[in-house]
Amino acid sequence: MTESFVPAILSLSRSLARVGAGIALAVSSALALAQGSAGASADVVKQGAYLARAGDCIACHTQPGDKLFAGGRAMPTPFGTLYSPNITPDDATGIGKWTADEFYRMMHTGRSRDGSLLYPAMPYGAYTKVTRADSDAIFAYLRSVPPVDRPNRPHELRFPYNNRELLLGWRTLYFREGEYQADPTRSVEWNRGSYLVQGLGHCSMCHTAINALGGSSESKAFEGGLIPMQDWYAPSLTSNKEAGLGDWSIGDIADLLQKGVSNRGAVYGPMAEVVYDSLQYLSDDDVRAMAVYLKSLPQHGAQSPAAKPGVSGVSGEERDLLAQLGSKIYDAQCATCHGKHGDGKLPDFPPLANNQSIQMTSAVNPIRMVLNGGYAPGTAKNPSPYGMPPFAQSLSDEEVAAVVTFIRTAWGNHGTPVTAKEANALRSAPLY
Repeated sequence: MTESFVPAILSLSRSLARVGAGIALAVSSALALAQGSAGASADVVKQGAYLARAGDCIACHTQPGDKLFAGGRAMPTPFGTLYSPNITPDDATGIGKWTADEFYRMMHTGRSRDGSLLYPAMPYGAYTKVTRADSDAIFAYLRSVPPVDRPNRPHELRFPYNNRELLLGWRTLYFREGEYQADPTRSVEWNRGSYLVQGLGHCSMCHTAINALGGSSESKAFEGGLIPMQDWYAPSLTSNKEAGLGDWSIGDIADLLQKGVSNRGAVYGPMAEVVYDSLQYLSDDDVRAMAVYLKSLPQHGAQSPAAKPGVSGVSGEERDLLAQLGSKIYDAQCATCHGKHGDGKLPDFPPLANNQSIQMTSAVNPIRMVLNGGYAPGTAKNPSPYGMPPFAQSLSDEEVAAVVTFIRTAWGNHGTPVTAKEANALRSAPLY
């Protein structure tokens, strides 16, 4: 989540919107089966469907265009590829024979029904905070969806990462088991937002840097980091040099979470998928609670404020040449929407001048937006988002580097220049 300079993400194109409509229909069909879900009332199943949306379970356990929760979605990691499991109520290949106790134990401890350790791509480090009541509701909902007979695909991990017993060491370092404990000094609304952000929302998984062991430090929570294998940068939510929310209004934060756009910008990259699959379906009260909590995050961990010539490996003369070429490209390709002086026109065309996301140390996101273009997520409250065309096919690596350098250094922006090598390295990055 951040102030973006283009309301775009190619992975959430209009074709994916049709997939989302199919998933929504499947969810509705599952609710129609609720009366037949053993031991669960329709209200409990409905609540479970809502909580599964809050946890964004669809994103990992449903392949685009495929059957709901049938698993099999590939999740590349630095250690190999994981494949999400089938969590439909099929007795042979899904969770049809699981009990509510076993499901809660999995959510709470990160151990499967047979006691085997789960890889932390399953965000049990966050889901451990989920209450027993909410876990039971999610389980009841999953028991109500149509069963799919599909065996789980084995993970493809390199040695020694294919040895699950090594996860014992990882868990000792990075896993803290326990349900969410409310802070009695805070309001009910703040605690609800904290529960959703820290628990089901598992927001820190992206917005906290991941180390070489695949873990993250609690002391660095929400300070931002590169999302492994996706080549997107999740900005810091605790630094006003990046996407810190200290000077945002509650309304702007809530709009960004629920609509995908606000008066401060738009979501893109993996965050656009989160809004599309999950956050747009949450109630206004829950989204506001999340905004209240996020705004309260302490502001620290700021990056150095100004760029210095040569920091990025670009000399002063090269920087000037890049900026000159970039200025010409910007006038020809970008100024119509974003303004001659980068002032934009909110909410559809975010400003580029004095835009925090443009000036971050990492230039990954602005380079990707120029290369890939795309659309902000189409949501119930923003059903017809404006889009940006991709320029990968029309601009060379040098031209991409030039226009991004210009945008990062013009109009008082303090970003560093980027190189053609950096642009080239992101041409083959996955779209989401």
